Amino acid sequence: MRSSKRLLSILSIVVVISFILGIGIIGNAGSSKLVKPLKPTPEAKKPITLTMYSAETNPNDDGFKSPVAQKIKELTGVTLKIEYAIAQGAGQQKIQLMAASGDYPDLVYAKGDLQLLKNAGGIVQLDSLIEKYGPNIKKAYGKNLKRLRWSPQDPHIYCLGITTDNDATLDVNGGFMVQHRVVIEQNYPKIRTIKDFENVIVNYWKKHPTTDGLPTIPLTLSADDWRTVISVTNPAFQATGAPDDGEFYVDPKTLKVIRHYKRPIEKEYFKWLNHLWNAGILDRETFVQKDDQYKAKIASGRVLALIDAGWAVGEPITALKKAGKYEYTYGYYPVTVNEKIKQCPPDVKVGYTGGWGVAITVKCKDKVRAIKFLDWMCTEDANILRQWGIEGVHHTYINGKRVFTPKYDQMRKTDPTFGKKTGIGPYIYPFPRLPNTYIDSTGNPIAPDTRKEDIRKNYSDVEKKVLSAYKAEIWKDLFPKSNEYPEKTWGYLWMISIDDPNIKTINDKIWNYTLSTIPKVVMAKEKDFDKVWNEFLDGFEKLGNSKVEEYYTKRIKQNIELWTK
Repeated sequence: MRSSKRLLSILSIVVVISFILGIGIIGNAGSSKLVKPLKPTPEAKKPITLTMYSAETNPNDDGFKSPVAQKIKELTGVTLKIEYAIAQGAGQQKIQLMAASGDYPDLVYAKGDLQLLKNAGGIVQLDSLIEKYGPNIKKAYGKNLKRLRWSPQDPHIYCLGITTDNDATLDVNGGFMVQHRVVIEQNYPKIRTIKDFENVIVNYWKKHPTTDGLPTIPLTLSADDWRTVISVTNPAFQATGAPDDGEFYVDPKTLKVIRHYKRPIEKEYFKWLNHLWNAGILDRETFVQKDDQYKAKIASGRVLALIDAGWAVGEPITALKKAGKYEYTYGYYPVTVNEKIKQCPPDVKVGYTGGWGVAITVKCKDKVRAIKFLDWMCTEDANILRQWGIEGVHHTYINGKRVFTPKYDQMRKTDPTFGKKTGIGPYIYPFPRLPNTYIDSTGNPIAPDTRKEDIRKNYSDVEKKVLSAYKAEIWKDLFPKSNEYPEKTWGYLWMISIDDPNIKTINDKIWNYTLSTIPKVVMAKEKDFDKVWNEFLDGFEKLGNSKVEEYYTKRIKQNIELWTK
């Protein structure tokens, strides 16, 4: 009897506590209890659908049905109907078709091809719209607003830069990657040069020719259309100490521009790739596989090393984490062609460029409503929503610090469909966004994972173990510091448009030539490499490369002059 009464008493207490906690939880989700309630815009009760084309693929497209998407609609009245590029490289074709036909959506993100729409008269100048309806745009971009001006010859604004100021590079997430299991077994070997990188993966491969019953792949790259430059050619300047200026190299002292392949030191890198190919170390399917096939190999855990950008392989790496295969994920190493050369620091100082971003087309059904929506995207509310989700659902505040709730914190680390399910992420890029250094009115960073302790919190125990062995806390610690390379006052060259149609045509031909010829360089017989390499370089000049180099050299000097006025 006493036991029964005691049980009833305990159950009663549990019910009461549960009721109290339930009220507390519900109350915390209510607007009156929110730390940072989101405020609807004056237009929130006036529904409108804005169509948009993005020249970028988006595997996390949620059809504007996710919780974050619906919250955007609730706060602004705007429903976005976005069409994304169907495949790598398809975006440019769509933009070309758009320019030729005059058939435009309300908004467009053309990546590096906005000049095609501008030259066709397809996009509007934003200056007066920003002045009348863009207080948050002006506040967010500040002094960088003048850097959004198109060119010295046409000093008007046609798009809003992807970020309102440069992000800080908080950690390294990409480049020369080696699976943790590879370095652990070899007692954390030195990985500083391309030869070190090769030796480490080959030594492991010889001992472990299969992984889970499938052939182990020492190294694979992605060469699916434009992904070639990210995974095959960009690493050549990375491994030879140059910063990222796309297909070019800018002398920081003279501002003279050359196509980066012409730097003699880069020949060493491509000769090494050629050696890897002929030695059977580089995956034989590298130049024929599609990007989804490439990702599937990574997700299988049998690829020992990668050379790629972190954003390009996030999905398969997340899949490995979800499967608990943390030793099959990757570390990032400061690899160069020899020890005399250091990689350009990951956080090298760069002048704001702002050349890529969302534009409003001449066919936009309501240009004022469109600019007001983009203005809202520049607010703290919009930035928190797009990067953290909904307070009380996806994130909360603990002792004043904004954190993801346990459920979604785990989900974002292990579920490749996190963005699609929640809407956190898909509406960040390419819309205007405050930089990751921004501290909002609650005293919190506007973006997740900006503090060292937060970065480390996202590391697995395996990752921390590897870093500890290399006497580092985060991957960035292994790389050169920002003051070890001159400031890139010109910004990012790859974000600077080419106004001259003739120069644009030449540059496009060289781009296509590069994508089609680099595989031949890498796959040439070793005895033929020098000949094939020289023919590759000669091909640039035959296509008029010097005219493009002269254009960019003149253009960046003019830009710097324009920006300082």
